[in-house]
Amino acid sequence: MRNASIHRPAGHWPKEKAAGTLTLDFDARHRRRIRFTTDQGEDVLLDLPKTVAMADGDGLQLEDGTWLRITAAPESLVEIRHEDRHQLMRLAWHLGNRHLPTEIGEVALRIRPDHVIEEMLRGFGAALEKIQEAFQPEGGAYGATTTHNHGHGHDHDNHHHDDHHHDDHHDQAHHHA
Repeated sequence: MRNASIHRPAGHWPKEKAAGTLTLDFDARHRRRIRFTTDQGEDVLLDLPKTVAMADGDGLQLEDGTWLRITAAPESLVEIRHEDRHQLMRLAWHLGNRHLPTEIGEVALRIRPDHVIEEMLRGFGAALEKIQEAFQPEGGAYGATTTHNHGHGHDHDNHHHDDHHHDDHHDQAHHHA
């Protein structure tokens, strides 16, 4: 069984070198170490250094240098719309406040089916529709793994500073925010 230990976001790997595909729902795309079967029938061990929320079009590199393209599987979702955009923003806040994985689009939100939450949303005047689509919620619900990988390299460039310096750096960032 081959290992896949390198993940690259869409656009940051040579997609023309994809030797196969791996179709996974959101939960399966948010893993560090697990055995998968590719769409071509090959068993592969995912063995990443840390958990990553993989997205549609991302690439996994196998130990022999070949690549697999990640495909987001359609799953049962509830699409949430509201004629008042301010109300839609409030609904996104309510969902986030309940730590519900939520995909935030231009004109709609998407969550997994949850009849209690759906009743609450209807109470706020939302229009709900059951759909089958790929699910890519905001990273915050899972510790912001997708955004943390980008743009934080400055903390690691200078290896000579200690943890105390990191605390000072973060305290300053909060004061300027």
